Amino acid sequence: MVRKVTKFGNGAKVDCPKEYLDKTVYLVIK
Repeated sequence: MVRKVTKFGNGAKVDCPKEYLDKTVYLVIK
């Protein structure tokens, strides 16, 4: 699942490091 991470995080409310903010990251749901 690919989500666009913003300053407020994404819809899944996953905590991401600051270096991933405003970048497209891949979230693997296990």
